[in-house]
Amino acid sequence: MSRPTRQRERSRADEGEQTESEGTRTCPECSSESVVKSADRGELICEDCGLVIEEDQIDPGPEWRAFNHSERQQKSRVGAPTTQTMHDKGLTTQIDWKNKDAYGRSISSEKRSQMNRLRKWQERIRTKDAGERNLQFALSEVDRMASALGVPRSVREVASVTYRRCLDDDLIRGRSIEGVATAVLYAACRQEGIPRSLEEISDVSRVERKEIGRTYRYISQELGLEMEPVDPKQYVPRFCSELELSEEVKGKAEEIITETAEQGLLSGKSPTGYAAAAIYAASLLCNEKKTQREVADVAQVTEVTIRNRYQEQIEAMGLAA
Repeated sequence: MSRPTRQRERSRADEGEQTESEGTRTCPECSSESVVKSADRGELICEDCGLVIEEDQIDPGPEWRAFNHSERQQKSRVGAPTTQTMHDKGLTTQIDWKNKDAYGRSISSEKRSQMNRLRKWQERIRTKDAGERNLQFALSEVDRMASALGVPRSVREVASVTYRRCLDDDLIRGRSIEGVATAVLYAACRQEGIPRSLEEISDVSRVERKEIGRTYRYISQELGLEMEPVDPKQYVPRFCSELELSEEVKGKAEEIITETAEQGLLSGKSPTGYAAAAIYAASLLCNEKKTQREVADVAQVTEVTIRNRYQEQIEAMGLAA
């Protein structure tokens, strides 16, 4: 097919005769859906009639080729993605801790001393003032606590963004950095649907539970964080896993929570204690008995709480003797 003919066919396609439905290209000449892209020529071609629908397409990929992961990592020239979990968003250079050159050979003692000095100055110049140093400390605290809690990366990102909002709105003045960092992590866990109680958060934090709760209420009110009440069923899978209970117990506990919550028993109750009581009741009903002390230790509540919630739940379901 000559070049003028291809240009005419392409102009006809541009006028609207070429259709596209559900991501599938259709040939404007024969209405065939056998349209393929020729990567070596940069053309869009119909396999049935041979019409060149588009040409000179832009290839957004790299100019180099790689056939396995190690080659791709070696030839790639981009760095790590930006992240909110670092005070400079990960844009500055980091000097590796390994005392080796580009070929993997150990460097001399003189070069090793020089690299240690460079690392020290690199760490100093990454923060230009006290504000950045405080932000770096706060985000490192968020990362440390998130690692101890085993929450995913998305929670750390949300917590870091919330802390930056607190910094911009001057909500940290008069409060400890650790307290605000812990409060934003707790808020991020609730926003992302990762159930972590205040007791679990305070266990990995350096501040008291009362201060965490007070700071959390303050920042959620000032920033307008819309938090829904925690569903006790979110705690059931984790608690059952730690107690080594079966799927039958897990399903029965969720059924107990659903039925009793519909009767209004959940209002004003701690979600962790409510979930623990439902698990205890379900373990008795499924003949996989666990003591109140075992369940209380996992849920970090008292045995009295479990007994009270347990009595209310079995009475509401009509199971009381």
